[in-house]
Amino acid sequence: MGMNLGSGSSSADPEPMMEMNMTPLIDVMLVLIIMLIITIPIQNHSVSLNLPVNAATAVSAPPVVVTIDIDFDGTLLWDGQIVADRAALESKLRAVALIPTQPEVHLRPNKLVPYKSVAAVMASAQRLGVTKIGMVGNEQFIK
Repeated sequence: MGMNLGSGSSSADPEPMMEMNMTPLIDVMLVLIIMLIITIPIQNHSVSLNLPVNAATAVSAPPVVVTIDIDFDGTLLWDGQIVADRAALESKLRAVALIPTQPEVHLRPNKLVPYKSVAAVMASAQRLGVTKIGMVGNEQFIK
């Protein structure tokens, strides 16, 4: 009794295998993947903060706050006083930007005001150099 390991033909010349050997290709692919993983730099998801050097100076005085309200019809209020036009607002923002320790500018838009009015105030503040600006009263937009 013998075992037949060929294709079944009893000729002296066996037929060549028609399938490609995938083992070396898979090995090369795995090596390339490992090299790629090793060479990719580690991504740090961090935010750099400018922290105060001395904690005693950081809490010595509360910050000065300027509030800009934007009413539903686009009317601007600077600390409760109506601002006549965009030029008057920009002159006030320019004055705030020139102060060495800028006050915080709190922007409080009404829920019904168009976005372009809010974006125009924010763009003016950024263009004129106001760095401490923030939105206040966002809880009104949560349903």
